[in-house]
Amino acid sequence: MAEYINIRGQSIEVVASDPANPTIGQIWYNSTSNTLKGLGVTTAGAWATGNPLNTGRREFAGAGTQTAGLAFGGNINPGLSAVTEEYDGISWTSVNSMNTARAGDAGAGTQTAGLAFGGFGPTFTGATEEYDGISWATSNPMNTARAYAAGAGTQTAALAFGGEAPPLVAATEEYDGNSWTNSNPLNTTRGMLAGGGIQTAALAFGGTTPSLPTGVTEEYNGTSWTNSNNMNTARQNLSGCGTQTAALAVGGEGPPITGATEEYDGNSWTTVNPLNSARQLLVSIGTQPATLAFGGSPGGRTETEEWNGAGTPQTKTITAS
Repeated sequence: MAEYINIRGQSIEVVASDPANPTIGQIWYNSTSNTLKGLGVTTAGAWATGNPLNTGRREFAGAGTQTAGLAFGGNINPGLSAVTEEYDGISWTSVNSMNTARAGDAGAGTQTAGLAFGGFGPTFTGATEEYDGISWATSNPMNTARAYAAGAGTQTAALAFGGEAPPLVAATEEYDGNSWTNSNPLNTTRGMLAGGGIQTAALAFGGTTPSLPTGVTEEYNGTSWTNSNNMNTARQNLSGCGTQTAALAVGGEGPPITGATEEYDGNSWTTVNPLNSARQLLVSIGTQPATLAFGGSPGGRTETEEWNGAGTPQTKTITAS
């Protein structure tokens, strides 16, 4: 039988703990767990269960990445919340609350430079707050007070679109780190939709229209919206993240409440593995290959799930089978 050193040209290293930055194809023996391990890549995307939120909630917002996430606001069943939590890739920690308790808010930015805008608390609001990694500061409100809008971009270059004022609105606004400016509206008026991307290259998808949930997808170029191909599963109360050319749509309600997950490549949507826990009114942040989904409804959920897309590096234990 051929030995590993003759196949790969290297011996298997014995270590007390897994390497911090292994390379694809690297194999090692962990003497602490007495296991042979290696770094490969996933062949299909899948959701893995993570540690739960400290405060169960729905109708809230988030920002950041899979390993540095932020959750804020929401309905805590019953009652409006200003509670904020940070995720470090393993667990959630409660930090300073927002100034305005609300649900149905939208978000953008990162864990250390987050942006919260809109919602109801209990009246519809355009309230905007900036988070610096420690505390929230009130900024200038949106021109159109609304809840259930979608957000994209950064703290100093954000985009808000759609929502419920009421009635449902198509309004789009750009934020420059200080104030909001009206831009061209969505082609399809809707609320309870999802979005991704940046201020000059954003994506809007799903949501509820005056009649039915929709799978309509639109791309924003910094000036106006253009229709693209619809999602495979029309739904409202969904969440999403990623970029205009690599987005992920997660959960929602068709009806029924679903865990459906779809990937967008800049042209069309592809159905992939669903959430382990079907839900709506949840939040998703991060990128298409590395997404964090948390919270939602029915009730005020605490579940957190991590999406590892196809081709994601993954440490695996090697067994005889």
